[in-house]
Amino acid sequence: MVGPRGRHCGAADPPRLPPPLGRALQQVKVVRACDHKRTPWKNGGGSTVELCRDEGDGPDGFGWRLSIADIAEPGPFSAFAGYERVITVLEGQGMVLTVDGLDTAPLQAFQPFAFSGASHVSCTLVDGPIRDFNLIYSPARYQAVLKWISATHLVDATPATQVVFAAQDSVQVVVAGSTWQLERYDALVLPPHTCAQVTGHACHITLMPR
Repeated sequence: MVGPRGRHCGAADPPRLPPPLGRALQQVKVVRACDHKRTPWKNGGGSTVELCRDEGDGPDGFGWRLSIADIAEPGPFSAFAGYERVITVLEGQGMVLTVDGLDTAPLQAFQPFAFSGASHVSCTLVDGPIRDFNLIYSPARYQAVLKWISATHLVDATPATQVVFAAQDSVQVVVAGSTWQLERYDALVLPPHTCAQVTGHACHITLMPR
């Protein structure tokens, strides 16, 4: 498995600009791959890196969360009752999920699959370990849309929080004339009412509060 690349750690982010533009840009949050903290699973079958989430109380109090998981062997998934999940293979030969007793078709890279967090889910690896990208959100609190993009993409200004997750090196995000350079597995969290232009292979997640 290829780990998150940290060679860009310590790279300067866009400078702060005078108000009012500076105040708006200061609310943009960049999450660098080298800052990700890995948590091994209790069953030893893998590990999870939490990228970002909204302000929630405790590990199960979030309204939404984005994470990366490394899965080294087949086994069950944790249940998240009250949440919806969208999972996408990033690396490896794919996996088959068994959701409430029914098998999915093999899930290959960048094919998102949505399911209920309350479902009984286990996975079988197609051919060796994989890495996947996970969105977990509360449908009672958020309406979520996840889209993989591979060309220039415009992010409209809406009341939603929006996240750009880089699937490759050198993804560029332009906000109000300032450019953020994202490397593989970096993420940029855009506050509500922010528009942007994204160039490169990335995931655009929209989280609209209800």
